Parts: sequence; C-alpha cells; structure tokens
Amino acid sequence: MSDYILHCFGQSGNAYKVALMLNLCGCDWQPRFVDFFNGETRGAAFRDSCNEMGEVPVLEHGGQRLSQSGAILTLLAERHGRFGGHDAGERYDILRWILFDNHKFTSYFATLRFMVGLKKMGESPVTEFLRGRALAAFDIVEKHLAKRSFMVGETPTIADISMVGYLYYPEDTGIDRSAFPNIDAWTRRIAALPGWAHPYDLMPREPG
Repeated sequence: MSDYILHCFGQSGNAYKVALMLNLCGCDWQPRFVDFFNGETRGAAFRDSCNEMGEVPVLEHGGQRLSQSGAILTLLAERHGRFGGHDAGERYDILRWILFDNHKFTSYFATLRFMVGLKKMGESPVTEFLRGRALAAFDIVEKHLAKRSFMVGETPTIADISMVGYLYYPEDTGIDRSAFPNIDAWTRRIAALPGWAHPYDLMPREPG
C-alpha cells in the first residue's frame, strides 16, 4: 500500500494541487477516485467516514486524514522540506498568497470553469460576475509576475502550486488567457519542474 492515499477526482483543481505536490516531492502515493458528479461527496457515508466538509482533496497517511488543499500543502512542505520557503518572511508571504488564492484567484475562476466549462450552463449574470472577479484576480497576479519568476522568492513554493491548480485544464471559461503572458510563462516554468504532470494524467476522471 502506498504511503499516501489522495481522495480525489481528475476534474478537481484543488485535488490537483495536492497531487502535483506529491509528485513533485517524489512521494509514494495513489489516487482514490471520489464520484463527485454522482453525488458521493454530498452523501452521509462520505461525510461520516472521509470528510465532514463534503469536499476533496482528502489526504490519508498513517491512519489520519487531512482536508483543505492549503493545509495539506503546508503539511507536505514541512514534512518533506520542499517548497515551503526559505525563512519566516517567505512562509508568511506564502500563506498570504494561498489565502488570496482560496478567496479570489482559484475561487472565482474555478466556479466559472465549473459552470461554463463543465456543466455548460451558458452565460448569465452570475457567470458575468464570476468572470469579472476572476479577471480582476488575474490582473493582480499578472502584475506581480511581471518582475519575478515565482510568486514568492526566487524558487517555486506551495504558493505557486496552490495558485496554478486550475490553470492547466482545457475547459472553456470565456477568458482569453493570451492576455496574461506573465501568467502563461509562469505556468510553463512550473510545468518544466521534474515530476510535473497534467491533472488528467495524475488523477482518474471516472471509476475504474
């Protein structure tokens, strides 16, 4: 049995953040498919036995489970001594960007992708609002990356791994990604790291 079990499904960028971290750290891990689209995370069995919050990712190790990608990334960085920053200043800056990611950068973009790219719900005032907020967050990151290669310091950290989680998916969101060349270059730098793999190569999208 692998050292780590990641409860996940391939379409989840939040789960991909953890899968990517596990791969970049060279961990012995395996995915365990969660059937989100057929309601598994909303069922009592999942919430009672796996995660009371009804979400993935959930990382299982040594008989213990941890949820929330930011918390899991922090644990893995501390445990494996990688991607966690070089000093206290960088660690607080990493936390700052992970909180921004969870609140704004991933939050709006991931919801937009779910509605437009996965569920094909069409345009509405809601998707227009989400796109506007996502574009505002993209603008902040684009400007931040204009003078640096990674979000914090001179090397990649879990801030990068968190924030890049949804940016390798192909589904349409109505956002012209070519308008953000610094973000595009940043995603290519991360994709060049040893151990990087596409989310659909790391995690299953369906049972089997």
